[in-house]
Amino acid sequence: MPQTPMTVTRRGLVGAAAWTLGSLVGCGGNAAADSSEAPGESSAVDATRQVVIAMNTGSEPAAGFDPLVAWGCGEHVHEPLIQSTLVTTDENLNVICDLATEYLCSDDGLTWTFTIRDDVRFTDGEPLTAADVAFTINSVASGDASEADLSMVREARATSDTTVELHLTKPYNALLYTLAVLGIVPEHAYGDGYGADPIGSGRYLLEQWDVGQQVIFRANPDYYGEAPTMERVIVVFMDEDAALAAVSSGQVDIAYTYATHAQQAFDGYELTSKATVDSRGVSLPCVAAGGTKADRANEYPMGNDVTCDVAVRRAINLAIDRERAIEHVLNGYGAVAFSVGDGMPWSSADMRVERDVDAARALLDEAGWTLGEDGVRARDGVRAAFDIWYSSDDSVRQALANDFADQMAELGLEVTPHGGSWDEIYPHQFEQPIMWGWGSNSPVEVYELNYSTGWGNYACYESETVDAYLDAALAQPDIEASYAYWQRAQWDGSEGIAPQGAATWCWIANVDHLYFKRTGLDIGVQKPHPHGHGWSLVNNVDRWTWTG
Repeated sequence: MPQTPMTVTRRGLVGAAAWTLGSLVGCGGNAAADSSEAPGESSAVDATRQVVIAMNTGSEPAAGFDPLVAWGCGEHVHEPLIQSTLVTTDENLNVICDLATEYLCSDDGLTWTFTIRDDVRFTDGEPLTAADVAFTINSVASGDASEADLSMVREARATSDTTVELHLTKPYNALLYTLAVLGIVPEHAYGDGYGADPIGSGRYLLEQWDVGQQVIFRANPDYYGEAPTMERVIVVFMDEDAALAAVSSGQVDIAYTYATHAQQAFDGYELTSKATVDSRGVSLPCVAAGGTKADRANEYPMGNDVTCDVAVRRAINLAIDRERAIEHVLNGYGAVAFSVGDGMPWSSADMRVERDVDAARALLDEAGWTLGEDGVRARDGVRAAFDIWYSSDDSVRQALANDFADQMAELGLEVTPHGGSWDEIYPHQFEQPIMWGWGSNSPVEVYELNYSTGWGNYACYESETVDAYLDAALAQPDIEASYAYWQRAQWDGSEGIAPQGAATWCWIANVDHLYFKRTGLDIGVQKPHPHGHGWSLVNNVDRWTWTG
């Protein structure tokens, strides 16, 4: 159908534009799609109470809206919208109650007790009880389908309709951050097909899902909390070019974009940038070559004869020009990064390092890395040369890897970038530096990337001192009391992973999440976005408003 001119009113635009995407809505993926309503009419939803959002195609949940698989609690964490959670976090990442009215932890850190509301019902009318909470947590803890990690939970047990106890195998207070994104499912209605037709108790219910195209959420009329200001939320899944075209023709209200397109301008839209902990950094293997390390069922080579020298790792951290990388690669849309959680309550100011190329060169000279006629350093017959791998389908990581190589050449280090699929990258993860993307609204990654047996210890760094601090952080019954231990693990004045210490990583940038947003759409105060340019945007969609 013809496109409506950009001068039309907001009301007219939603009625026409959303369904020039149009033919998508009403094509049926699930039971909700069988409605006989004209989709553009939106069941008489006021145009000022609905919004159309373009997300990347990778944001569509492959298993549907199932918290026991990945919805909300997968690699790219976000609030599950359809389901309630025991707790949640505010914009400052303080843990606050949702279903829970209170919770407490035993002195030994092994038992968590949650009291929940007694007035919550699922969208099929059945009450939500502690038995549903126990069912959800036990299913994740004992199952093998979930991307959430509750392996430290031995058992969740409902002791009454409103009380549930979580019994742990070890102290692990960071489970609160997992519970903040783990939606509670109904024991009586969970089974095959749940992801396509979910029953929840959250702010929204699933109205329609056209697989590969779009999903429509409708405000839950029986929600126990404050009624959403956005009654209808339409999410369309598009590649970047299609999303830009949808903005250009006025078909969406907000769409993701990247720094390479940030200089474009569209009538009626503004570019908005959201701060993140979506960190890009390089792992630096800390042991000499020759060993192997297991990753699940696979055994991969471990160690690097250049980066195993702490002087090299410290020099890299001193010499890297993070601001240059942000300007050259991200067009200025980013912030320098010194850790996987800059600005988080558990981050440490000691991770920050001021650039000093002369000091970096002096470190290498003192360590015996002599500059050769070819401009590459060497020591005892070992050239200061190594690879850096990046995901070949990520242009930002590719550009950052190339910029990293160029900067290291100025230091006398020969770095060769290699792009590949993750299947090609993983065999090198313990022997060569990798350009990674990490970042979460949880300290779990601080633990896993740096603990001796952590699943993300790509640097192969082991320290009893650091491990003890990390364990102590998780053992604190009070979350706030844990912050000091997370910080000491990074640097305690004499030991730690910081650039002046083991220098296990070279963190470069936190990548801003960019969106073209229609003028007049207020998306409120947002939490720092974690790694992944998708659902974290709509954590607070129930509070979005139109101001004009």
